[in-house]
Amino acid sequence: MEMGIIGLPASGKSTLFEIMTGVKGGLSHAETVVRGQASVPDDRFDKLVEIYKPAKVSPAKVPFVDVHAVGEHPWDAIRQNLSGTDGLLHVIDGFSLPDIPLALDAYRKLEDELVLSDLLIIEKKLERLSKMSKKAISAQEAAQNDLLPRLKDCLEAGDPLRRAGLSASDIFTLRSFSFWTIKPELVVINVAEDNPAFADAFASEAKLNDPVMGICCKIEAELAGLEPAEQKEFLSSMGIAEPAFGRIIRAAFSLLGRMSFFTVGEDEVKAWVIPTGTKAPKAAGAIHNDFERGFIKAEVMSYDDFTAHGGSQAQVKAAGRLRLEGKEYVVADGDIITFRFNV
Repeated sequence: MEMGIIGLPASGKSTLFEIMTGVKGGLSHAETVVRGQASVPDDRFDKLVEIYKPAKVSPAKVPFVDVHAVGEHPWDAIRQNLSGTDGLLHVIDGFSLPDIPLALDAYRKLEDELVLSDLLIIEKKLERLSKMSKKAISAQEAAQNDLLPRLKDCLEAGDPLRRAGLSASDIFTLRSFSFWTIKPELVVINVAEDNPAFADAFASEAKLNDPVMGICCKIEAELAGLEPAEQKEFLSSMGIAEPAFGRIIRAAFSLLGRMSFFTVGEDEVKAWVIPTGTKAPKAAGAIHNDFERGFIKAEVMSYDDFTAHGGSQAQVKAAGRLRLEGKEYVVADGDIITFRFNV
């Protein structure tokens, strides 16, 4: 699971990467690609840490990738280093281009590159298939040959593949391709300090199906450098509930189709990251393969039940809210789980 950060030069993408991960972007130390992880803000996790006061805390994290793409062939650097990412965070300059049409042009300039790249992939594949005999074409390639013309029409209309109404079976058919515009995308507008409403104006004008969020990287960089207590005081003075970069991290986590369950104790409180819709044995495997292989039952309590009963597992059990779930149980976001297994 990785989220690639894209954006035109000087859009603020490397600054945002540094704010979220605490890692200097590629621009800072002349590296083409830099990876970092951002902790997902979660009040539930913080409350569990407060209750257990563990020796170790392990919040959920989102891996981000920043590419410093400059020179004669910047697109090559992006293609080589971000093609394997699961989602894209597209940063738009909304501070030096505080004009909606100019910001839209900046957005479309890079989006058009992604659309063109996918279109070339499809055209090459269709051309190759057209030269093959029917007997030589596999069942998967035959399905691709039926599907790709529709996707070609979508791209030629200037639309990304994520707007093509693809079904689960379509996605499976396309599994051998590394399309850019099929990835989920979060659009982030880097606004000027005195113009926070610009992001909403951009979203209204652009009419995108993708989520759009605003952030002032200048303010957020200053905020990220403060101690937690100072951050709270600063935010309170501005009437803001939480930093914008926290909301962006959480939105990226959700966009990637991820959620977390918790394991708790005085030794460690940990948020385990799993895909939404994961069944109990596979969730157990996130901890250790042996947990999945020897899965017996999952001892589950919801976070809400836990806090409603004074943060006490004994009280949750006494109230009949501690559940034993089997192999078909689909883990819910925020579940607190103890796995029973035998290998």
